[in-house]
Amino acid sequence: MVLIAAAVCTKNGKVILSRQFVEMTKARIEGLLAAFPKLMTAGKQHTYVETDSVRYVYQPMEKLYMLLITTKASNILEDLETLRLFSKVIPEYSHSLDEKEIVENAFNLIFAFDEIVALGYRESVNLAQIKTFVEMDSHEEKVYQAVRQTQEREARQKMREKAKELQRQRMEASKRGGPSLGGMGGRSGGFSADSFGSSGVSSSSGSSAAIGITSIDVETKSKAAASKPTSRNALKLGGKSKDVDSFVDQLKSEGEKIANLAPVAPAGSSSAAASASAAAKAAISADIHKESVHLKIEDKLVVRLGRDGGVQQFENSGLLTLRISDEAYGRLLLKLSPNHIQGLQLQTHPNVDKELFKSRTTIGLKNLGKPFPLNTDVGVLKWRFVSQDESAIPLTINCWPSDNGEGGCDVNIEYELEAQQLELQDVAIVIPLPMNVQPSVAEYDGTYNYDSRKHVLQWHIPIIDAANKSGSMEFSCSASIPGDFFPLQVSFVSKTPYAGVVAQDVVQVDSEAAIKYSSESILFVEKYEIV
Repeated sequence: MVLIAAAVCTKNGKVILSRQFVEMTKARIEGLLAAFPKLMTAGKQHTYVETDSVRYVYQPMEKLYMLLITTKASNILEDLETLRLFSKVIPEYSHSLDEKEIVENAFNLIFAFDEIVALGYRESVNLAQIKTFVEMDSHEEKVYQAVRQTQEREARQKMREKAKELQRQRMEASKRGGPSLGGMGGRSGGFSADSFGSSGVSSSSGSSAAIGITSIDVETKSKAAASKPTSRNALKLGGKSKDVDSFVDQLKSEGEKIANLAPVAPAGSSSAAASASAAAKAAISADIHKESVHLKIEDKLVVRLGRDGGVQQFENSGLLTLRISDEAYGRLLLKLSPNHIQGLQLQTHPNVDKELFKSRTTIGLKNLGKPFPLNTDVGVLKWRFVSQDESAIPLTINCWPSDNGEGGCDVNIEYELEAQQLELQDVAIVIPLPMNVQPSVAEYDGTYNYDSRKHVLQWHIPIIDAANKSGSMEFSCSASIPGDFFPLQVSFVSKTPYAGVVAQDVVQVDSEAAIKYSSESILFVEKYEIV
């Protein structure tokens, strides 16, 4: 089979679209296409017409013809099968079979034609494969675009939070009758599991992560402040500490008194669930009194559940960090409870004695004569737990949308706490809704809010624990289908770690005398969705 050309033309012979698959002159293809209407015989049903040199195989499609021009030596059965495939492709890219739609989608149709025929010979493809090839879908491109959009949203969120923090400080100062207060909040410092490889960070890099601006005496510092040039740089997101210093110097030169500001909580994703989780996480960590030895346990959940049940992804990861602010306690041993969950993968820092940890679940340096770094958050232990077992899920969410017979859906959502040792705080369940459709909520526990800009219904439950482990919501939406209410996004925080990694005692290396220490634990959600 040698296919010379494929064309879409009107029944009057006007050519709308033509694609040639072999080399030929413009005059040659125009002559072949112009001859086709003249060969049609009125009153007869044709599937093909032959001349001395070529064969025209065609199929009527409303007011149009799908036309193939082949050599006379080609197999007529194969020609007809190829013609049927071409006829199926046209409606996939043109909503209506008229001249205007064909012209508007000409390039997509040409690309699809090229997937069917190459160098005059039929390719072994079906309609689904053609659509995939023409779409040229790139997973890497989607990931890149998603990451870029997330970064842009987070940058805008940081900008808004910094502006709000400055405004709040000014308002507080005006209420006290003092001078206008300015300042800048930075992201609170800390270690993630990704940064576990280093034994610590220097105090200078730590200052860029968490910025504390102490109160100073303006009268004694006025000469030094006046001698420094006024910074004219704009406020930059993610800027270095020198940008902050220049901003503070400007405030001092204007006679402002700089107060000690608490760091601003890190901004999460732009989704309502992530924002609520970040705010709650910051609130839990805000009022913790820190001793000279301070422990921080961060537990993170990544959960993906199917709407009909089943675990698609469950991962719990965490990090234990140690911060020592008094050199007298630099040489210490940290004893942990052995009662963590089964199947937990534990990994200590390279400088930690692994044998001591395996035998006694105690964290200490390999060289006990050396102290831990001072005034630095040092990651000493990280862990990971992966499971496909539904019993590992701490909070189950069941969403049941059903057709109400009026073009809309009635939706029932219920939650139940499975891990009853946890107390979940500031739980937010975000349900997507059809665009410009406001839900009618009949029954609910907690509170809810309809965000018309994001087209979501935000369901908030302050606390879920063993005494308040279940709840439900019922609402209805017009002009919707069951698939409109997925994926659901869930966020929460808890002071109880999921993995069960808990400190038992902190003692000195030589005397094994107990050391007074403080600790904080936070369980938070990085991603928790029902798809």
